[in-house]
Amino acid sequence: MTAPNIERAAEPLSIPGIRLHTLAAGIRKTGRVDTVVIEIAPKATVGGVFTLNVFCAAPVEIARHHLANSTPRLLVINSGNANAGTGAQGHRDALDVCAAAAASLGCATHEVLPFSTGVIGQRLPAAKMVAAMPAAIAGLSEDGWAAAAKGIMTTDTVPKCVSVTVTTADARYRVTGIAKGAGMIKPNMATMLAFVATDAAVEGKALQALTRQLADRSFNRITIDGDTSTNDSCVLIATGRAGGPVLDPAHADWPAFVAGVADVFTELARAVAR
Repeated sequence: MTAPNIERAAEPLSIPGIRLHTLAAGIRKTGRVDTVVIEIAPKATVGGVFTLNVFCAAPVEIARHHLANSTPRLLVINSGNANAGTGAQGHRDALDVCAAAAASLGCATHEVLPFSTGVIGQRLPAAKMVAAMPAAIAGLSEDGWAAAAKGIMTTDTVPKCVSVTVTTADARYRVTGIAKGAGMIKPNMATMLAFVATDAAVEGKALQALTRQLADRSFNRITIDGDTSTNDSCVLIATGRAGGPVLDPAHADWPAFVAGVADVFTELARAVAR
């Protein structure tokens, strides 16, 4: 049951400070959309958790490294190819995509996080993604959540997108999230990607801890077939554009805010299981 301070939205809510675009870069032979870019406004904070599989795909290793050493400005997500089991070439391909995206947006390569999901063991068609980056950046819009939920799907039968508004004593916040996942799922995430954003301002270390806490309470509790993927990733972004105070566990609004974000995580996890 949703808490009294949380209102579930019927349609995806835009998040000030987040812009998205979804397009077909040619990874899939059918012409289906397969590439999503998510721009993060400056001064946002970002938390992330990744697969516990000892064997990690190239984009996971790069995203982990970039997140540990910078504040991301852009996420680049592709479906149809996991870029896993591809060795040094897979790393080069993922970095080439990051560099092309960074050049199109006007940021540094290490400010781009790559994410891939799909077939394992095949080389990522990086040249196609590189060629698509100018159009991807040119098409960025705040109203891109529904399309992005479709763009990250692989064998999912339905897109997964959840939005809520959270009312606290000091402010009213928006939270929107998307996820994909249908197989290779056991406790400790899945062949799963999740991207959640809020317009609240959250202190960086508190946001990272919250990302881990909520992933453990949601995505890390579901199981489908007992396999843990090489590409699992979950990202939580706080843009600070709502104008409220900077939140952390010491703030009086923290429990109410966390309840709202937890609602999005939990509903997305349930949608994956369904």
